Amino acid sequence: MNNKPEIIGIITAMSCEAETIRPLLTDIKKEKIGYGEFISGKLGNTRVVLSVCGVGKVFAGVCTSIMIINFGCTHIFNIGVAGALTQDLDIGDTVCASATVEYDMDTSAAGDLVGLISGINVVEMPCHEQTLGQIESFFLTKGISLKKGIIASGDRFLKGADERLPLAEQFGACAGEMEGAAVGQICYANSVPYNVLRIITDKADPDVGQQYTDNLEKCASMLALTFAEYICSRDD
Repeated sequence: MNNKPEIIGIITAMSCEAETIRPLLTDIKKEKIGYGEFISGKLGNTRVVLSVCGVGKVFAGVCTSIMIINFGCTHIFNIGVAGALTQDLDIGDTVCASATVEYDMDTSAAGDLVGLISGINVVEMPCHEQTLGQIESFFLTKGISLKKGIIASGDRFLKGADERLPLAEQFGACAGEMEGAAVGQICYANSVPYNVLRIITDKADPDVGQQYTDNLEKCASMLALTFAEYICSRDD
């Protein structure tokens, strides 16, 4: 029987994705480990560790490892913004990953599937299904229709349709970003449940960069606030 206390890890790539959550934390303790700052505290009655990992898969993977090893986190959430890969998503839509993939992992020259993670030998890393259902139910109580699907991660800011649509076709992915699957890889390898929650800031349009800039802070704040309310609701 596992009596390990629940400690939720919350990882964002950028400060704007976390700044709405920080003031809601109580009993906080800040700790610097390597390049990153980790804030331990409570969100409602739930013990959490919050960290802004930095942009990209390497930062995200390192941060996740620290969350698990140094803080004993029992569940990791990666939240933030993403770009739409299909026309089915609009700016401001919220996506909860059913699984994540690393679209830029490619050992196909050796006969592997594109996206296959060597060592764990999977392409799709499934997110925690029960938690996904709980998130969906909670968001519906807030009048937010949650989209579910595969989120693709890679160390590249995806531009127009010529870069985005092939990923949707190849992996069945609906949104793209730069951290979620790295969080997923570390969690999967360590048998720690995880979920990735994203809000859409940009679509496969020529002005994708301007869309991202215009929508980043507002969208990030909206998602962070609702996510914080969800974590607090787990105590009810």
